[in-house]
Amino acid sequence: MAQEQIQMQKKYELPPLPYEANALEPYISQEQLSLHHDKHHQAYVKGANADLEKIEQARRDNASIDEKAILKELSFNIGGHILHSLFWPTMAPAGKGGGTPGGALADALDREFGSFERFKSEFSQAASSVEGSGWAALAIDEITGRPMVMQIEKHSNNVYPSAPIIMVLDMWEHAYYVDYRNSRADFIDAFWNVVNWDEVNRRIEQRV
Repeated sequence: MAQEQIQMQKKYELPPLPYEANALEPYISQEQLSLHHDKHHQAYVKGANADLEKIEQARRDNASIDEKAILKELSFNIGGHILHSLFWPTMAPAGKGGGTPGGALADALDREFGSFERFKSEFSQAASSVEGSGWAALAIDEITGRPMVMQIEKHSNNVYPSAPIIMVLDMWEHAYYVDYRNSRADFIDAFWNVVNWDEVNRRIEQRV
């Protein structure tokens, strides 16, 4: 029975984009978005499933496995999948995103940062200064209820415990190189035009 249960475990799947691949133009091109979603995000999904299969096979065979190596790789791939799955709905089609937030999110940002512009500046600086490949994120600390900007190196480092992420910006080169080459600043500026504040606000309302 145990072996049968292992074989039937659920695997990860690539979520569809919540809009057409050209919906974010001119800020993010169809070519850039398709490459990012269809190739890079898909690679994390495939990688996570392959890692799980290695673990499951070792269990079926009652064989040893390099736990440190496989768990590090699995964390990397699952982290990439989860963050990308948050990223796509964080954006909305051009003309429907951007601007400034309202509701609970606006109230929380005003309390913490003093103004939306101050939050935007801190988030942009976090995005532009993350070392190597990483992410900028806005999270809600469930202990204090405070919104907190953080950097995520690669997919898993520097994450605040007990702080669910409600907004992310992918700063890996694969997220912007087709459109912006090595100009992180231009990509960050473009991102603010497509932020889906309704979705980010929905996420924060689930936490406050």
